[in-house]
Amino acid sequence: MIEAHDLTRKFGDFTAVAGVSFALSEGEIVGILGPNGAGKTTTIRMLTGFLPPSSGRVTLGGRDLFSGSPDAIAARRNLGYLPESVALYPEMRVEEYLSYRARLEGLDRTAIRQRLGEALERCLLSDVRRQVIGTLSKGYRQRVGLAGAILHDPKVLILDEPTVGLDPKQIVAIRELIRELGRKHTLLLSTHILPEVELLCGRVLIFDRGRIVAEGSPDQLRERLQGQVAVSVGFESPAEGMADALAQVAGVLAVRPDVEHAGRFALECAPGVDPRAALFRLAVERSWTLVELASERASLEDIFVRLVTSDRRDAEVAAGERELAGEAA
Repeated sequence: MIEAHDLTRKFGDFTAVAGVSFALSEGEIVGILGPNGAGKTTTIRMLTGFLPPSSGRVTLGGRDLFSGSPDAIAARRNLGYLPESVALYPEMRVEEYLSYRARLEGLDRTAIRQRLGEALERCLLSDVRRQVIGTLSKGYRQRVGLAGAILHDPKVLILDEPTVGLDPKQIVAIRELIRELGRKHTLLLSTHILPEVELLCGRVLIFDRGRIVAEGSPDQLRERLQGQVAVSVGFESPAEGMADALAQVAGVLAVRPDVEHAGRFALECAPGVDPRAALFRLAVERSWTLVELASERASLEDIFVRLVTSDRRDAEVAAGERELAGEAA
């Protein structure tokens, strides 16, 4: 549906995005994660046509967004965009502003009446439709921006921090709306709320230093982690040599005692190994009373931190090697 082809964006000597390529299929919800300065917003601005790439291209339905042709203009009409900082007219009423946005999108009067009512209802704005935007809370203004993004029923929606500033009840409602939108739209979601990505997205792109350092479903990314914490085990009371015995179980790479709860341990295990049956047998053999035995899955936060940290460490090592090579020469 929408594709990034070797996108690069430079600002003077600084490269904000370097050779990024990915594609979003129809009906897919994809999340973008990355630390501040990773290139997420710059990539989004190129995808939405607001910022031309230094090299590479963006295509939507096979049409190049930056070609300048009538096809490119038609393709851009299939994009809906909610920026992190929503640009609104604070002196206008909600309904007035959305009608204005609809006219800018080229909708006729009949379509405006239909789409305006749907957008107000779906974004939970019916009760403030006649209120001046400048008097609304940040959460309501965010929903006005989202309503404006979906007014023209675009094929592709790109949302940058769509739940920022919302209270917990509003966040749940907007997440449900995003799920609904994902059934009929291709959707790209950028957020700093990691559980939100895990709840909503079937695929994740992790950015760091202007590049994609990992891509896949949350489960696929978990499989990439080596030595992840896989099992927690707890005994009624600690015993001498307990940690050493646990470390001897096949597949256990490391044992971390719980400093707050004696007799409890977190085990790092080899990928694909489930040592719970062996741990149970060990407890029976040693007459240790087992009170906890559970497998754990790495959270998306664990994945994000490990991948980004690893990428930066590799970059620092490579820079050090180049510096040493230069000194040797």
